[in-house]
Amino acid sequence: MPINFPSALPAAKFLQQEKIFIMDEERSMSQNIRPLNILIFNLMPEKEKTELQLLRLLGNTPLQVNITFLDTATHVSKTASKNHLESFYDTFEHIKDKRYDGLIVTGAPIELFDFHEVDFWVEMVEIMEWTKTHVTSVLNICWGAQAALYHHYGIGKYTLPEKCSGIFDHIVHDSTINLTRGFNDVFTAPHSRNTSVSTEAILAHPDLELVSESPEAGAFIIVSKDGKQIMVTGHLEYDADTLATEYQRDLARGLDVQIPSHYFPNDNPNEQPINRWRSHTHLLFSNWLNYYVYQETPYEWQ
Repeated sequence: MPINFPSALPAAKFLQQEKIFIMDEERSMSQNIRPLNILIFNLMPEKEKTELQLLRLLGNTPLQVNITFLDTATHVSKTASKNHLESFYDTFEHIKDKRYDGLIVTGAPIELFDFHEVDFWVEMVEIMEWTKTHVTSVLNICWGAQAALYHHYGIGKYTLPEKCSGIFDHIVHDSTINLTRGFNDVFTAPHSRNTSVSTEAILAHPDLELVSESPEAGAFIIVSKDGKQIMVTGHLEYDADTLATEYQRDLARGLDVQIPSHYFPNDNPNEQPINRWRSHTHLLFSNWLNYYVYQETPYEWQ
């Protein structure tokens, strides 16, 4: 949250140079506060696990957050119960006239399909276009990040020689970027995907900034210059055992998959993995809610 103190204090100029979030007295007296309205477009097959992961993170801030879950109308889930979806999820037709302070678009296990082959792609495009006027900031995760990069910025994805799965080190290029405020210069994060995006294309795009990348896993956090679109190509929201569950699932399907990199102790799948990314996950979500949603969204949508 912002620091409010007399603007003439000598420390103020140094804090401003470091881009520490400060607020002058006039603005602090005029602030109106209300709950944030966050929409979650949950495309993951195991809906309830993803719900728990995201709600745990959104609930770890001083801000009151109202949650709405969104499901596709043009795709029928094979793994989520119809009763669960009907009880807790809306479709776009029911929410399209509302405005939201933030939207989270999750990943989906469909990355090997061309975007236009996805059965709900037309609906996805409609929603992405709708966010331009109805959402303050969008946090796109994994496949959601690739979809946003493709639709908004014309940056496609490509298939990797083998699945990128594991826990990788990431470098923060600019520690003054609000989204990574408080991050270590190097931090770990999970990835689980068969496709990737071009780092060179991101760096060359005038509307994007590459905030963080991994020497092994590639581009990780990308932010649009206006803060409207945030793309995270990995899965900071994952629990400690999520990659292990995915690995065992792929083995059971008879797939030729490698052990997730830097994940199991001693690279032994029989040993219990530990969560080495939790603190940075909480930082990313709280920074997004504060700097890109709460501080930017209008008190009353026009």
